[in-house]
Amino acid sequence: MPPSSGELVLDARDLHKTYRTGRAGGHRARVSAVDGVSLRLRAGESLGIVGESGCGKSTLARMLVGLERPDSGRIEVAGVDVTRARGRERRRMHQRVQMVFQDPYTSLDPRMNVLDLVSEPLMVHRRVTGGAARRDRVAELLSLVNLAPELMHRYPHQFSGGQRQRIGIARALALDPEVLVCDEPVSALDMSVQAQVVNLLRDLQRRMGIALVFIAHDLSVVRHVSDRTAVMYLGRLAEIGETTTVYDAPAHPYTQALLSASPVVDRTRRRLTDRIRLAGDPPSPTAPPAGCRFHTRCRLARERCAREQPVLRTIDTGPDGAADQVVACHFAEESRAAPAEAA
Repeated sequence: MPPSSGELVLDARDLHKTYRTGRAGGHRARVSAVDGVSLRLRAGESLGIVGESGCGKSTLARMLVGLERPDSGRIEVAGVDVTRARGRERRRMHQRVQMVFQDPYTSLDPRMNVLDLVSEPLMVHRRVTGGAARRDRVAELLSLVNLAPELMHRYPHQFSGGQRQRIGIARALALDPEVLVCDEPVSALDMSVQAQVVNLLRDLQRRMGIALVFIAHDLSVVRHVSDRTAVMYLGRLAEIGETTTVYDAPAHPYTQALLSASPVVDRTRRRLTDRIRLAGDPPSPTAPPAGCRFHTRCRLARERCAREQPVLRTIDTGPDGAADQVVACHFAEESRAAPAEAA
């Protein structure tokens, strides 16, 4: 039975993931891809995750679906800790969280037709038995993503990029998941089909009550899809809150800079700040700064920022009625009250 609307379906707590890289200065360097990230997701909710390349978004996504194990922390799906589960229990729980990959050209095996691609999860988890039941279920899933069932005997190279991504979505939906993690699902597609795929995901979410984690570089897409938005910087959360609040009244200086760099197509919508040009280059992920990782580029940075790591805290949004914001910044109230002027 699907979870009730508003029920907690995914609870990630204090996730850490570190990778070893090539040698640097005679020693193997370590990259802290995800450093203490916590997220909660309720049934039917959509959470957008944004940030620069290399900030840890994709690593976080792969941990949420079980493709990577966190070094520490825990992930609970419907109240069950999947980081401790083993064998059949782990497989059963991970059926409830599925992934739509970034590149539809490489995520589909070119040697398999659509029938085999979409039904593979059903066969592995023994959801269907017999050829007729398999074909019926695949036909249902293809119709769900607006593809003709008659196409199930074709191969990936016979489809456009947008159609391939629809096939990937159909495959992700095969096991009736409660959470769909989408890692840059439209970045490899032409602009003309990006909106179609995004609208399809939004429609499926509403119709099926699926919780959605949507990772993207395109801030306008995230704004359209997400109920809440999380901003990552160098493996940590900088800010998280209701999407309208984060976009219209960002409190973290990095969020302000990120949004100021995003094109504004709708000129009737007020931009909070002009373009903010950050000082310096992004720090190396193998040697992140002490204290606040953003302090080397931040206009508000003070001595405290260089020595003390800020924790996520809820700030007072004042009398304007905006939803609460959770921000990792020592001076978030000051930043939110007076966004930077153009450099």
